[in-house]
Amino acid sequence: MNDFKLPKFANEAEEAKWWFENQQLVSDEFQKAAKEGRLRRGGIKRLLAERGIPFQEPGPTPTTTIRLDPEDIAKAREQAAERGLRYQTYLKMIIHEALRAAEEKRKAS
Repeated sequence: MNDFKLPKFANEAEEAKWWFENQQLVSDEFQKAAKEGRLRRGGIKRLLAERGIPFQEPGPTPTTTIRLDPEDIAKAREQAAERGLRYQTYLKMIIHEALRAAEEKRKAS
């Protein structure tokens, strides 16, 4: 089996730097896994099953429609592209972060 372990990252920038600086290591580990027959298909469901952790299918998320200024949408598209995300995913992420921050601020008051 392999002893390759990903380090813990303090933030996204640190993680991005590590992946960039360790491209060869990752490539070597991938090639090694391929030769040893350890590459498989699947996602989180398979991974959890291998570890004996029950997987709960997520329920449907409600759809919400909001009207946004076209300039805000353009900014969201640009910022999302810089992060390699779809702009809807990015908007959902920043709304979630803002709500969490507001909740923490409310609880601290």
